Amino acid sequence: MDRPLILVSNDDGISAPGIRALIDVVREIGDVVVVAPDGPQSGMGHAITLNSTLRCDQIHIDDGPQIEYECSGTPVDCVKLAVSTILERKPDLCVSGINHGSNSSINVIYSGTMSAAVEGALEGIPSIGFSLSDYSHDADFSPSKRVVKTIVEKVLKEGLPKGRCLNVNIPKLSYSDIKGYKICRQADANWVEDFDKRKDPTGRTYYWLTGSFQNFDKGNDTDEWALANGYVSIVPVQYDITAYDCISELNSWGL
Repeated sequence: MDRPLILVSNDDGISAPGIRALIDVVREIGDVVVVAPDGPQSGMGHAITLNSTLRCDQIHIDDGPQIEYECSGTPVDCVKLAVSTILERKPDLCVSGINHGSNSSINVIYSGTMSAAVEGALEGIPSIGFSLSDYSHDADFSPSKRVVKTIVEKVLKEGLPKGRCLNVNIPKLSYSDIKGYKICRQADANWVEDFDKRKDPTGRTYYWLTGSFQNFDKGNDTDEWALANGYVSIVPVQYDITAYDCISELNSWGL
């Protein structure tokens, strides 16, 4: 039986520990092609490169059997290039991550990790974005690897509905302390931004974006609740962002 073809990408860059952990898992399950940014692309959302050229070079980082390319563009560029130019057939699965830090709640719309998964869904590929709630570069990804294996094998077996992908967030816990998996909705939460205003040596003003995360959602069926209570959160995501519940009201305007 042919092994599944698995496309791997991320937004932290091709040498980040998270993607190396992800590759370790999925290369035991299928034939792996990695197309990932050559440097950090966090917070890029669904951006694509339009005003400059793209470069995509094959590289070798370890002795694994996977084929790897580093790309000068965004995570979405990576998936587009892989599907349109690099791969000889459509992948059976697209996985992105493992991100250093949570992509739960509103973070999903800013996430480069999830943009690769959403682009995979746009291309008709079952896709998953994985994130670990630990921002440190030396984060322990060993519990996450076991979570990844479970979910990847399940998606390959069951498939996903057309146009949907999964946003999987993993709590910063040992595997034995993870209570299980929760299928969730995205929590109603937001970042309250603060811009730290400074002056450079020439006197020009510049800003550092800071802020605090505020969760307004008291429900126990959200990704934020799941993570806070020791569960892996799984949120189904779609690229159709139409607000269907508003259509009838807007039609009543008589425009």
